[in-house]
Amino acid sequence: MLLTLFLTIVFCAAMAMMLVSCVAFIQDNKFFASAPKEARDVLVQRDKELFYGARAIGWTLFIMSVLMILGVVVIAIWDGLRSGFSFRQFFLRFVLILTIYKICDMTLIDNFLLLKFRFFQHYYPEAANVMTGRKYGFNIKSQLLKLFVIFPAVSALVAWICSSFV
Repeated sequence: MLLTLFLTIVFCAAMAMMLVSCVAFIQDNKFFASAPKEARDVLVQRDKELFYGARAIGWTLFIMSVLMILGVVVIAIWDGLRSGFSFRQFFLRFVLILTIYKICDMTLIDNFLLLKFRFFQHYYPEAANVMTGRKYGFNIKSQLLKLFVIFPAVSALVAWICSSFV
């Protein structure tokens, strides 16, 4: 259980680092597919780097966050196989990691970082008008679909695959 909580923290940190790397350093609109459509429509593609080496820093952080996410998955599976986890234990581990991540994403990243601190609007001021007046987060239907349908289904699939190797 302690390992699962640690992996959840690492997963959430990796996703936050990925957001920062894409928004602040890489600044490529292709990374903003999850942003609201009205915000994507007003974004201007940044061809010039924020400062010399910003994209190199961004890509380094992005690759590190992807490696952290892959590390979470590998360690979660390896430890479960080593410990002889059942389907239920694998399912609970993965659904816990993904559920806590999604709650963190909805509350801390969307609500706090993007709406209260206006992190995205600092780097993309053209989106400020679209994002003002929002009381809570973005794409709430999509977020809830992931939280209640997609993440449990993915967790069940991964648990089924992993438990078949035990």
